[in-house]
Amino acid sequence: MRTNRAAPILLRALCVAGLLSLAFFARAQLPAAAARADKGKAMLVVTSRDGTRIAYDKLGKGPAVIVVNGALSRRSDSAELAQLLASRFTVYSYDRRGRGDSADTKPYSVQREVEDIEALIDSAGGSAHIYGKSSGASLALQAASALGDKVKKLALYEPPYSEAEGAANEWKAFRVKLDGLLAADRRADAVALFMAFVGAPDEVIAKMKASPAWPGMVAMAPTLAYDNAVLGDDRSVLVGMAAKVKATTLVMDGSASLGPMPFMRPTADKLAKAIPGAQRRVVEGQAHDVSAKALAPILLAFFD
Repeated sequence: MRTNRAAPILLRALCVAGLLSLAFFARAQLPAAAARADKGKAMLVVTSRDGTRIAYDKLGKGPAVIVVNGALSRRSDSAELAQLLASRFTVYSYDRRGRGDSADTKPYSVQREVEDIEALIDSAGGSAHIYGKSSGASLALQAASALGDKVKKLALYEPPYSEAEGAANEWKAFRVKLDGLLAADRRADAVALFMAFVGAPDEVIAKMKASPAWPGMVAMAPTLAYDNAVLGDDRSVLVGMAAKVKATTLVMDGSASLGPMPFMRPTADKLAKAIPGAQRRVVEGQAHDVSAKALAPILLAFFD
């Protein structure tokens, strides 16, 4: 994601850092409406094939939509989107294994995360639409490829595969370093490494460490290795897997991601070409931290 060219890297770092700051400080202070909606609501649990208990929230009425979040996210991060979709769909927002209220079972495998999604689909009646964002989009893609007709429609927003020059080597080096920090139980350092890898300057990372969101991020640090596994050994686009997707699919990226994350556009283009009959859309004015208000009308129309 980074190069030695000073001006472009500074621009990308500042843009990405701004997005991260907004995202994580917002996470520390959930909107009042979402907090009120959660108050007194009983947590729901489904048991995955390996016995892992997966926590989820269920909101609305209509066909099922499962929301799959990305790195360092909990189900509460989907609260605003769930509220906006709930008028026409039953929205399942869940904590991926190892996060929030969900349990975890070692050893980790991507297949087990696919089985978690399958368990949610089965609890929803046997079929569902899926929306995935970032590494959650990569997981949603793999679930749709494996689960066939159980996934009716699939919406993907910026799965962060990258085939840019040098990206594979940077990715492999990052994975080795992250795995070492996690093996040494240096969780805070692992989260800081992740932030630096996606372009956040030191001063932004320092502000995050002082924010109320930081302890929750550190608690989820081991799951960064899970997201890395989802994206694969070299982070290349999974065209073979994409070709097996049967669900009607929408692949999206944001117009504002083109500057800070230029690899998102060719990744989305390549995925849309690989998935049979896929639709392609650029969400104007949006970056990686896409607004629920901008996204909801698109998903309502697509899933309808």
